[in-house]
Amino acid sequence: MPILQIIMLTLIVFSITLILYFVPVGLWIQGIVSLGLGRIRIVDLIRMRLRKISPRLVTDGVINLHKAGLPHITTDMLETHFLAGGNVQNIVAALIAADKANIELPFETATAIDLAGRDVKEAVQTSVYPKVINAPKEGYLAAVAKDGIELKARARVTVRTNIPGLVGGATDDTVIARVGEGIVSAIGSAGNYSAVLENPDNISRAVLDKGLDAGTAFEILSIDIADLDVGKNIGASLQADQAEADLRVAQAKAETRRAMAVAEEQEMTAKTQEMKAKVVEAESAVPIAMAQAFQDGNLGIMDYYKMENIKSDTGMRDSIADVDNDPTDDNPVEDN
Repeated sequence: MPILQIIMLTLIVFSITLILYFVPVGLWIQGIVSLGLGRIRIVDLIRMRLRKISPRLVTDGVINLHKAGLPHITTDMLETHFLAGGNVQNIVAALIAADKANIELPFETATAIDLAGRDVKEAVQTSVYPKVINAPKEGYLAAVAKDGIELKARARVTVRTNIPGLVGGATDDTVIARVGEGIVSAIGSAGNYSAVLENPDNISRAVLDKGLDAGTAFEILSIDIADLDVGKNIGASLQADQAEADLRVAQAKAETRRAMAVAEEQEMTAKTQEMKAKVVEAESAVPIAMAQAFQDGNLGIMDYYKMENIKSDTGMRDSIADVDNDPTDDNPVEDN
């Protein structure tokens, strides 16, 4: 009998525990005390448990919203958002914060932002307390003015969340990129770097007037140039590089002309040697032609001697001409 009583007692305790698990009477009583009878039904709590939804999460959320002055949000709305994979706690906190800050944030918009992967609670906080973004996040933005001087800038962008633009809007990385592009463009359009150093607020105004926050999840409130330094003389460096490049091109062209001249000289030398060879060949054929002329009777012995006399006469004249062209002193000093 004692064993049977223990088994019966165990079954009774197990049954009571199971019933209390599926029928959260404590949460139902809490809902009645906080919201009144009928706002949270016991059937709704049992259905949440069967759907594997945390009844305490939904109950606490509805109670907090009701106490904050948002009684139109029901348990069914929070259940639907939970089943869709949303963060109920963030939704509740964001709706309460937006209501207290007089920010219009409908429940549908908040759930859409949350399901899109954005932190809706942080978005509301940023809308109330604007945050500052460094542009760029690390280092400096390098830009060159028209006079060729490089300037390195760093900006601080104050932004506020644009809640309607959170769904499908660009992130802060896009804002940083656009601000950087605007700063580079503003510095590049400046006539000289000293004008930029004297009035850095001109860059801020020029960038802010471009409406860089269009299509983003943020509203740009201000752009402040936090740091502005002078870098290298890019214009002079480019000119030096261009001069060096021109020098190399000129040297290459001169080397090409020299090589062409050498090749042409060698070609002329080869042609000269070729012509000399032809002359030697022609001269070697003269004795053969003379012998043939003797045999054929076309050349007599007297003709041959006349030709030799002419050659001797020509050689003597060449010798006399060489003596006359000898560069010697016209007035030699005579020895006494």
